[in-house]
Amino acid sequence: MSFESLGLSHNIIRSINKLGYLKPFPIQEQAIPIILQGKDLMGIAQTGSGKTACFVMPILEKLQNEEVKKDRNIQVLVLVPTRELAIQIDEVFRSFTENLKREIRTMAVYGGVSINPQMKGMFGVEVLIATPGRLLDLIANKALSISSIQHLVIDEADKMFQLGFGEEMNQLFAQMPVVKQTTMFSATLDDKVSEMRNRVTLNPVLVEIKKEEIEIENIEQLAYHVAPENKGPFLRYLIKEKNIKKALIFVSSTKSADSLVEKLKKNKIKAVAIHGQKSQGARRNNLEEFKVNGAQILVTTDLLGRGIHIDSLPCVINYELPRSPLDYIHRIGRTGRANETGTAINILTDDELQHFRVIQRKMGKKITLQRTEDINLHGY
Repeated sequence: MSFESLGLSHNIIRSINKLGYLKPFPIQEQAIPIILQGKDLMGIAQTGSGKTACFVMPILEKLQNEEVKKDRNIQVLVLVPTRELAIQIDEVFRSFTENLKREIRTMAVYGGVSINPQMKGMFGVEVLIATPGRLLDLIANKALSISSIQHLVIDEADKMFQLGFGEEMNQLFAQMPVVKQTTMFSATLDDKVSEMRNRVTLNPVLVEIKKEEIEIENIEQLAYHVAPENKGPFLRYLIKEKNIKKALIFVSSTKSADSLVEKLKKNKIKAVAIHGQKSQGARRNNLEEFKVNGAQILVTTDLLGRGIHIDSLPCVINYELPRSPLDYIHRIGRTGRANETGTAINILTDDELQHFRVIQRKMGKKITLQRTEDINLHGY
């Protein structure tokens, strides 16, 4: 199935192509047509299954055809449990907006930072991604209204309850219109999530994507213990001494990605990066540079790493570990596909060893930790 067959316009398809997505994830195949039809949706899918793009694309598809509204009435509200998720979702929205019929303003708001810039920047925002507490603060300060939202998205609904947002959610629901399109996502469909569904008087179409099984038996997993100051030199040593022709390197932030690429280039290793802070054109060009034009190394974050499709990738390197064991499986699953063998390399400092032990337990596989003290890294 193609993205074109889901009912998305050429404007959205152009952004999809620029981002390097080749085909929809299962959750996208099923959910996008439902959201485009204006129906309520309950999506059950694991983190990393492509669910963010599956509500971003149809929401932008609809908004681009509506008249722009310059006021403080939010049209689309996305509720999330954490600051990090709010920032990530805002990045995904922005990555799809370049080719739309008109400009659509999006914004992420969350606690832990000054509220004043968020209040000042609220005028004209159509898509707001928010944590519940900060959203209530902004409403109390009359910075915005959610009384006429057209589309409500509740992401990671199960975590909303785990983190104790129940009372705040009740206050927000009381201020929303009864008539709206509602989309909810959760990793599980438990009693608490069903309770939230009842609170918003939701009778949704249910889409459930079973946990993806990624075959890792064809992947040789290696782990190296290094001192923090030797992490960069050891990576360069590995690339050169093991003659790694092609590798996808994962890091935890856009800042780490850019810094790593610069250091690799200084050591005559052809490397490029793609992440949420780069323009769509730069991402497309860098991906093409890696796939076709001879760049050895592509550095990326988990946010964009899921949308990268690379045939016959021989090596994945975790320069920084992911947050969850599931993300680890998805990362290393980029290699060793279609009955080919692959290598997954982990470069670990003392601070990462305990988390790596958790990943191994969840994965059910023990990986021997190799020492590196005796390796001469001079010149790397």
